Amino acid sequence: MLRHCVRELHSPKKSWTRGTPVRVWYTLRTLRLFASTSISSPVGEHFDVIVIGGGHAGTEAACASSRMGCRTLLLTHKLETIGEMSCNPSFGGIGKGHLMKEIDALDGVCGRICDVSGVQYKVLNRGKGPAVWGYRAQIDRKLYKQNLQKEIFSYPNLTVRAAAVDDLLTKPGSTDNPATVCGGVVTSDGTTYHSKSVVLTAGTFLRAEINIGLQITPAGRIGDGPAVALAETIERAGFAMGRLRTGTPPRLDKRTIDFTKTSVWPGDDPPLAFSFMNERPWLKAEEQMPCHLSSIQGKEVVKIVKDTLHLNRHVKEELTGPRFCPSLESKSLRFGHLAHRVWLEPEGFDSDVIYPNGLSMTMPVEYQMKLLRLVPGLENVEIFRSGYGVFYDFIDPRELKPTLETRRMPNLFFAGQINGTTGYEEAAAQGIIAGINGAAKALSKPPITINRTEGYIGVLIDDLITNGASEPYRMFTARAEYRLTLRPDNADLRLTEKGVTVGCVGQARQDRFRKMKTDLERATELLSSVKLTGSAWKERLHAGSVNISSEEAKTAYKVLNHPDVSIKQLTSALREDIPELYDLAQQPWLADRLKIQATYSAIVKEQRLEISEMRQDESLGLPDDMDYDLVNLNLSDEIRGKLKSTRPSTLAAASRIEGITPDALVRLLRYVRKTPRHVTEAVAFV
Repeated sequence: MLRHCVRELHSPKKSWTRGTPVRVWYTLRTLRLFASTSISSPVGEHFDVIVIGGGHAGTEAACASSRMGCRTLLLTHKLETIGEMSCNPSFGGIGKGHLMKEIDALDGVCGRICDVSGVQYKVLNRGKGPAVWGYRAQIDRKLYKQNLQKEIFSYPNLTVRAAAVDDLLTKPGSTDNPATVCGGVVTSDGTTYHSKSVVLTAGTFLRAEINIGLQITPAGRIGDGPAVALAETIERAGFAMGRLRTGTPPRLDKRTIDFTKTSVWPGDDPPLAFSFMNERPWLKAEEQMPCHLSSIQGKEVVKIVKDTLHLNRHVKEELTGPRFCPSLESKSLRFGHLAHRVWLEPEGFDSDVIYPNGLSMTMPVEYQMKLLRLVPGLENVEIFRSGYGVFYDFIDPRELKPTLETRRMPNLFFAGQINGTTGYEEAAAQGIIAGINGAAKALSKPPITINRTEGYIGVLIDDLITNGASEPYRMFTARAEYRLTLRPDNADLRLTEKGVTVGCVGQARQDRFRKMKTDLERATELLSSVKLTGSAWKERLHAGSVNISSEEAKTAYKVLNHPDVSIKQLTSALREDIPELYDLAQQPWLADRLKIQATYSAIVKEQRLEISEMRQDESLGLPDDMDYDLVNLNLSDEIRGKLKSTRPSTLAAASRIEGITPDALVRLLRYVRKTPRHVTEAVAFV
């Protein structure tokens, strides 16, 4: 093959066909990559962990690995795009805010960066209980990227380089586990880097294409090319792959918008921080920027959408898009008669760009303009950039273990949109787990796993590895069975100690967490030590209208459960009796947490029994190499196929696979009980 290439290059140019140079280049590149994939090659630097991709999954993975003490390499196409917010200028929301809190509880970076980069902070869903509040921040894109890059480029143990990864270094597995093992990467210029673990966070870049009308551009986002060679490498390795679509709205010129025709939505007063490390975000309430709300009538949209369907490749292609964040075209075709809300969101303090949340579209630019000008306030709007759609490859997440390590290739981890999710928060949540476990693998330490009873991160990962992703996966509070226990306020109590055990939590956070926990426990103890009758409480609280039973004696902690009793009222009433409680409650965060904790105390007590039962089911582990073809299992072909493709780690996970019958679960249960060694193995994952 090499001799043939040399002959072609030395032949007279007039004998070349149109594809000769490309064919020769591709052949030589393939030969180079083939030669470089030998794991025994002494060329190239050695790292403990390599992370591919500088998006939200990649940055969390790289920082987590570095905190674990691993020498970590982050490889990304462009250093200047690290921390780029490719779509919406915001973090958090309903369900997503829970993920942000949990990432922060494990000492992740995105929550802290949001707290110093926001233009507005707002808690959504306040009309419901605190368990389902959605912490959200409108972000200054430039500030976020600037602050994140400042942290990334100075992070201990972390090396950051610009390079496109084209191939993986592999070697044969051991006798016990013959699967091919990942041992590093090969970049597009032929450089090899060796490592003990590799975390792949390719986002929407695998064989990606951008669509605007019928125009197709190979790219993962505007200005950034696709990862074609890497996608081919993954495909050759045998991973099950699919294709999804997503999109982003046009970017509007703020100077051409009439905001008087919209309603104003200010931030919260006081604004609340994402990170448990911060008392409050960097902005005062009066310094926040407002968002604005408008709408567009469905009937007006439908006509334009239907008239342009033949010009819109993104909508015509039969690929699955995000059901819970759909394009305007998809919304109008499904709900044509309804009006659609349009949020006009600022992109920064010194930016003239407005992000029209709710107007993702991919039709030709001239029709995008026509549609935009139907929105009240946008009659004369001009755009900086049109909306566009993206088609991209993803990996079937059922290829993954609960640690996010691939079953097919040990030492290789996948995280982020490559696993079929959508959103910065879902990506970052996977990134921090993959980074921790990539480091744990390199250090020969036990991994961290979070199950459904411990966090929304556990719900996210369990949903993915059990059911796959038939559409871009988005987190909602409704996905969690135990959402009254998995609240934003207690994410640190649920997960920080788990992070300390595995080694991903720094000393500063450990110290702050221990003080918080000590103060919270002491305040709870003091509230529980005071017990008075209902009539005595009414007298103390000067609250004759508060409905407290006068017969039964209640502790102060139980009285705090009452919706009309505040922690300020209670501690003031008990100031002379328990001055220590009054002093502790002067900390705003402690006062808020005590009230929320007391409010849910009775319900949580009941839910703990359900959680205990579920954890017993979760402890019934199924071996990763289980032979579902065993005659004594007597499973149907359909059920065997589903169990083989998913490889559930526990009996509880198997029960959540669509189509698995009660009879099949009983057969698996009998097998597990006859094989007790798997029970103790699975307990580590609880």
